[in-house]
Amino acid sequence: MSPITVLAVDDNIVVRAGLVTLLETSDDIRVIGEAGDGVQAVEQTRKLRPDVVLLDVRMPVRDGVSTIEELASLTKVVMLTHTEAPEVVQTALLRGASGYLVHGHFTLDELTRALREVVHGNGNPLSPVAATALVSSLRSFPVPRGPVDPASLGLTPREAEVLAAIARGLSNAEIAAELFLSEKTVKNHINRIFRKLGVTSRAAAIARWNGHTAPGSG
Repeated sequence: MSPITVLAVDDNIVVRAGLVTLLETSDDIRVIGEAGDGVQAVEQTRKLRPDVVLLDVRMPVRDGVSTIEELASLTKVVMLTHTEAPEVVQTALLRGASGYLVHGHFTLDELTRALREVVHGNGNPLSPVAATALVSSLRSFPVPRGPVDPASLGLTPREAEVLAAIARGLSNAEIAAELFLSEKTVKNHINRIFRKLGVTSRAAAIARWNGHTAPGSG
């Protein structure tokens, strides 16, 4: 199996160097490029086509959050940052980040597992502090009236079942078991749902399902 390729994006060269050193201890992960700001991140992603971008939030020239939608249209994005503000966590996930990890709140094993989960479509990893921040931000989110009519989103009945399961927090494996499908079939359904809704993350899909318009989803 080919190694997971990573682009490390952080304006602090010491942080980048440490991250590269850590990741390259894993046999199945390879850092193929680095960038120091959002502009470089987009350029390098288009050039190198990594499987996943590890993206900082606060950077010069162009910050991480403003690049998420563009990067997420090209590959998977996992935020890797010191920033744990609730509104930043929520915005990052709604704009298409597949995970949010906060420095000092994960181990090397947890980081490499998160990369594998994201690349293989098996989860959306969050550091505990990021999960807490997300819950906090959602408390001020408009209360939905309930799931929208699936037909209004252009979803088939089966796709609606899958999206409802995602909204309940189920993983791909759990959805497969509940709906008597293979995980590959579940992934195919999720990819079609994302295309129909014009989103790139589960958080954004759930927002649409609950009647909200996620940033960047039209």
